Amino acid sequence: MAGIVIVAHTPLASAMLGFAEHTFGVLPERVRAVDIPPYEDIKVSFDRVMKAAYGVNTGNGILILTDVMGATPANVASKLEALGPLSGLNSQVVVLAGLNLPMLMRCISHRGENLEELVSKALQGGQNGILRLGAQSQQETTEK
Repeated sequence: MAGIVIVAHTPLASAMLGFAEHTFGVLPERVRAVDIPPYEDIKVSFDRVMKAAYGVNTGNGILILTDVMGATPANVASKLEALGPLSGLNSQVVVLAGLNLPMLMRCISHRGENLEELVSKALQGGQNGILRLGAQSQQETTEK
């Protein structure tokens, strides 16, 4: 089972994990949240993300989900991914930016799959979870 680490601006990571606990009825195993507060030293943030990655690692890969590409949480997560074998995790690390709730639900539901398949499911869940609701979307559907 791949581990999942949610790394996002405070309080988003914890809120996402709380949503997962609410939705699934239990706190999912091998899933951790790391909130990155404003102005925290990047080394401190990196150390906390590394600790979370070690906490979810089973040797089957680690998927890190971040909120915004180019922001501190994604940059910190990318540093861990870039370390490769030097991280000491002995596990592949993949980072995805653009976290949303459908993506997280898909990840938790499919954690038993290999890491690359989990990444694919996460991307599908994130993209397919973005929909326009309301009368306008119904009109557009009938026009096509």
